[in-house]
Amino acid sequence: MIVERFEFYLKDGRIASVRSPEERDIQDMLDFLYKSAGETEFIIRYPEECGEYTVEKEREIIQRINKSDNEAMLVCLVDEKIVGSCVISWSNNLKTKHRASTAIVLLCEYWNLGIGTRLIQQVIKMAEENKNIIQIELSFVEGNTRARALYEKMGFKITGVKPNAIRLKDGTLLNEYAMIREIKR
Repeated sequence: MIVERFEFYLKDGRIASVRSPEERDIQDMLDFLYKSAGETEFIIRYPEECGEYTVEKEREIIQRINKSDNEAMLVCLVDEKIVGSCVISWSNNLKTKHRASTAIVLLCEYWNLGIGTRLIQQVIKMAEENKNIIQIELSFVEGNTRARALYEKMGFKITGVKPNAIRLKDGTLLNEYAMIREIKR
């Protein structure tokens, strides 16, 4: 699904734009993927696990998502550099098409500028526009207090925990928390 480009002001006065990824973004997307994977323990993969993402695979992912009727990717650009990404998807299966799933990643230097809020607002709007969706689901890793605060601010509530869902390189085990936001109509 294509997301039409829109702009907004960051808290520091710069302009950010959000849109669907395009073929010209492939290398920037790969660079973003590697950098974000190495900035925090809260991303599901380490940078060395990103090797499966190649230019061709990224091209296929972008094309598939942009052509999809039940999936969208938003990229946030500041000074024409990708600094954030958010996805939303939902099933076409009768039993689960009422549920949407979302995930978001921002480069650390762009935290606390309003990007996360704006991206989550957009996926909520997209879910609200789909008459079948009655809830949006996401998860966060134990210790990611910034993400939890953002999600709670946006109306998400914790619904469960997966104990020891994440194992860091040093052996530390972290829980993963599931959250849901109901769509009000």
